[in-house]
Parts: sequence; structure tokens; C-alpha cells
Amino acid sequence: MSDQPASVHRVADGMEVTLHFTLKLEDGTVVDSTRDKRPATFQVGDGNLPPGFEAPLEGLTDGDTGSYRISPEHAFGQHNPQNVQLLKRDDFDEVEPEVGTVMSFADAAGGELPGVIASIDGEQVEVDFNHPLAGRTLTFEVEVIQVRPATTH
Repeated sequence: MSDQPASVHRVADGMEVTLHFTLKLEDGTVVDSTRDKRPATFQVGDGNLPPGFEAPLEGLTDGDTGSYRISPEHAFGQHNPQNVQLLKRDDFDEVEPEVGTVMSFADAAGGELPGVIASIDGEQVEVDFNHPLAGRTLTFEVEVIQVRPATTH
């Protein structure tokens, strides 16, 4: 064992970060939190967090905490009216659409795309494919537990 202190790792590209977070709306409503669960672990730049959530964490290290206001442009984007589509009720096969229900749709590439049933008018069903938090300014509270170089498995 050496007497040298362990090197301090800071949040940056190529680092693996374990943290607790709480995500809140403008009015303080908690949207998501790891506080009562296991902390989240991600690799900076892996796409699991929008860049607007990674940027404020840069330079933080074990034990650091912070609260950051994230604008829609840096979170989940602005609400885009073009992402609201009108579908026919017949397109829903056996499932009866209900307003507020999140459903999974196939996108052009064959992947899954979540959409929220926004309204139903006779045979027309309006589906909103925007992220549910699009257009919202969010508060991102973090407590960094551990920062270490990412390992490839």
C-alpha cells in the first residue's frame, strides 16, 4: 500500500458516473428520482442522458451535489406540432384507444415509437409522438456517488 491518495476522477467523456438524481417540473413535481432506489450508473457520452443533462455534471467528483435548471432545448426539445399525427380508429386493431394512454407504434425503420393518445374524434385518433417532457424546463438535482474510468466489458 502506498501513502499516496487515490486519484480524484472528475466527470468527463469516457468516465462512468454513479449518482442519485431527482428530476422535477417547474412547479416542483417530481417526474423521476433514484432517491428511493438504486443509484443510476451511466457512461458520459453513451447517449443515455441528453447532452443538456451531462454538461452541468462536467468536472464534478465523488460527493459533489448540484441543482441545475435545464431548458427544453437541452432536455427533451420543444413540443413539435409535426409530431402529432392523426390516425384512423381502424389502425388500432383490437386495442380500443383511450385518451392519455401511452401506446407503442412501429416507426418507418421497424423500431418502436411511443405515442400518447391526445384526443379521439369519431374515427380520428390524434397521437402525440413528442416526448412527454418536451417543452418543459426541468430541474435536475444530482448527488455524485462515484466517478471512475469506464471499463469496456
